[in-house]
Amino acid sequence: MRDLSLHYVLDGHEPVPEPDVLRWAAWYETADRRVAFDVVGDAEVSTVFLSLDHQWGDGPPVLFETMVFARGSMHDERCERYHTWDEAVAGHDQIVGELRASIVR
Repeated sequence: MRDLSLHYVLDGHEPVPEPDVLRWAAWYETADRRVAFDVVGDAEVSTVFLSLDHQWGDGPPVLFETMVFARGSMHDERCERYHTWDEAVAGHDQIVGELRASIVR
């Protein structure tokens, strides 16, 4: 069984396991975990490195997340998660594109 309590830090764009929770906490306090951020109309789209594995089954760790904040919109609190930095960037860009397309009708 996988260790679901495993913490991660970033080395550039690469997640690296950090078994020492105190070292992880020290890193987390000052880390820039933002992958991307955009404003589309009234919506904010934020993609971040979570630093904790959000995988609930077998497979690679889920360490990145995009959230849409658009109060009163059907898009509000949309959440997508990813395994890698590159997947997170691509997912972020896809959501931003979808939001822009929904505004330009």
